[in-house]
Amino acid sequence: MKVFGVTGWKNCGKTTLTERLVSELTKRGRRVSTVKHAHHDFDIDKEGTDSFRHRVAGAAEVAIVSDRRWALMHELRGEAEPKLDEVLARLSSCDLVLVEGYKREAHLKIECRRLGAKDATPLTSKDPTIVAIAADHQVSGETVPVFNLDDVAAIATFIEDRTGLKS
Repeated sequence: MKVFGVTGWKNCGKTTLTERLVSELTKRGRRVSTVKHAHHDFDIDKEGTDSFRHRVAGAAEVAIVSDRRWALMHELRGEAEPKLDEVLARLSSCDLVLVEGYKREAHLKIECRRLGAKDATPLTSKDPTIVAIAADHQVSGETVPVFNLDDVAAIATFIEDRTGLKS
């Protein structure tokens, strides 16, 4: 399984770029999965649903299954947050996993930069796993390739090349 990350500061465009890359790469015939790291309490279930009630009652894991999709929710209940490798091990086979966030993990990444981001401090100088930049403004003084944030096709080709997916 190939893994490539999309990283950067809050409001830099990570989610939009990830979404657009998934669309582009699946159009190219790739089977793509994603992992999103959240830095805050989040919930994907709604109060009052059966699965929510099971979880609140104390279930460690709740699987929801239909003829269109299935989901598995795992409550940590005091356990440590799993490492990225543990999460990746639970995914089904695919061509590429795009990882959004996980700044400090060792996989290859592209750094998103947007003028309206929460922080403008470049990450490249302290992270050798960042192999490219996608920005909505001119970037100079970098030793890695710099892409326009909207040039999704070129970024997708770069990711295919760097991960060995390009035949």
